[in-house]
Amino acid sequence: MRLEGVPAEQPECVIGDQPLRIDDVVGLANGRLRAVLAGSARGRMKRSADILSRLHERGGDIYGVTTSVGGSVGTRVPPAQASDLSLNVMRMHGIGTGRILDDVESAAVIAARLSSLAQGLSGIRPEVADRMIELLEERALPRIPSEGSVGASGDLTPLSYVAAVLVGEREVNFGGREVDAAAALRELGLVPLKLLPKESLALMNGTSMTTALACLAWSRARRLARIASTLTAMTSIAIDGNAIHFDRRLHAAKPHPGQGRVAEWIRADLDGFQSRLKPSRLQDRYSVRCAPQIIGVLVDSLSWSETVIETELNGVSDNPIVDIESETILHGGNFYGGHIGFVCDSLKTAAANVACLLDRQVMLLCNPAENAGLPADLVGVEGADACVHNGFKAASIAASSLTAEAMKLTMPASAFSRSTELHNQDKVPMATMAARDFLRVVGLSEDVAGIALLASCQALDLRKSLGEGNAADLHRAVREVVPRLGADRRMDNDHAAVVDLLRSDRLPLGDTRLDVRLDLDLA
Repeated sequence: MRLEGVPAEQPECVIGDQPLRIDDVVGLANGRLRAVLAGSARGRMKRSADILSRLHERGGDIYGVTTSVGGSVGTRVPPAQASDLSLNVMRMHGIGTGRILDDVESAAVIAARLSSLAQGLSGIRPEVADRMIELLEERALPRIPSEGSVGASGDLTPLSYVAAVLVGEREVNFGGREVDAAAALRELGLVPLKLLPKESLALMNGTSMTTALACLAWSRARRLARIASTLTAMTSIAIDGNAIHFDRRLHAAKPHPGQGRVAEWIRADLDGFQSRLKPSRLQDRYSVRCAPQIIGVLVDSLSWSETVIETELNGVSDNPIVDIESETILHGGNFYGGHIGFVCDSLKTAAANVACLLDRQVMLLCNPAENAGLPADLVGVEGADACVHNGFKAASIAASSLTAEAMKLTMPASAFSRSTELHNQDKVPMATMAARDFLRVVGLSEDVAGIALLASCQALDLRKSLGEGNAADLHRAVREVVPRLGADRRMDNDHAAVVDLLRSDRLPLGDTRLDVRLDLDLA
């Protein structure tokens, strides 16, 4: 089923040959890339499945195959009942609650799980991966509840909804509607799989939902950092700010790479406007002057966390694993989401601080005591009628509300470890909660950015400061869909329009690359 706006010939993304990147997961999730299982991955998966089968036949001890699971590991399972255990492990985890993941998120979960399984250490057949790829291709996507995982033993409950669809149970989103999984498979001419011992556990016992959501949120946070830099430039122009705050020499003196990158972006966004020979003040408020130091924290966090996320993405978050060289089963805790949870907790804090920055910039633009002569609340009506209009007053309140909610979610999720499941899972990272928080914080921050973008464009219109370059291009893109605010009107539609432009990558943001190293030679 072809997605609207997706080219008929999608570029291939080969899984299991080279490490998957965050952008690969986003492309697969959006349907802009087509998944293909590498031949080398197919060989590894078959070999590990064969090894597990032989060891099972010989009577070896294999968690989740010859034993029950979790705190019931002491319960022995006869060989003839191992497949029943595999199916029942999936069924008992059908206890998810909360918001159902949207199609992009569900597809990202499948892509992330494919990456782990394609390493060939999970004792699962390549035929299972083939079916997952068919679900991606046809956009028959499991309806996955977002709540119910503690992030250790992986995302067992959410991922059980992926396993269930493969055997024709539970529901999928297909063709724009909710469909019984068995009916969707029939419509696609596919026969439900019969999962072998260990295969259900291999599908479920990993951090793939957490990692998938982290990939999507990371990509959006990178875009947030870039638009926040342009909004800072637009705010500086609107208030007759002092451009020296973004001078290369200043940021080379304290060479955090992200700080320097943001200052570079702002300088590029200021280019094309008449330079301010007489700025209205020597030093601007922190929300402008310190923007590189604030947004730069997010940029640097994105840079180092990219490695952590992609390590998790390409790692084998499973238990037990099959060492195909020695043909032995290794029992351990690679399903533990400590690293990915920490990254999400860190990034959501950095993103929320960017939302706070933009909220303060909206206040700065609206406040006549600080905006260098712009009308209060950026009212766009002049003359006698101006007294009955309030411009961006309510919009600024909304920005503060959204920011407060984002900041509230910055409490580290890992601080809420709960001993569970007969005290077998006695220390857990709550990584999935951290990823959901990260995604939510980024969404709230994008909403704040939408209000800041409308306010900045209004301020430039009132200032009649419409030059050339990145900031001017952004202003023009907004004005193509949202007119200047004159008389008061509802603004929710205006806001929805610009946020849609942002989230669909249809705003001209200029260079968004994070890689930067400052020249420290100040001679």
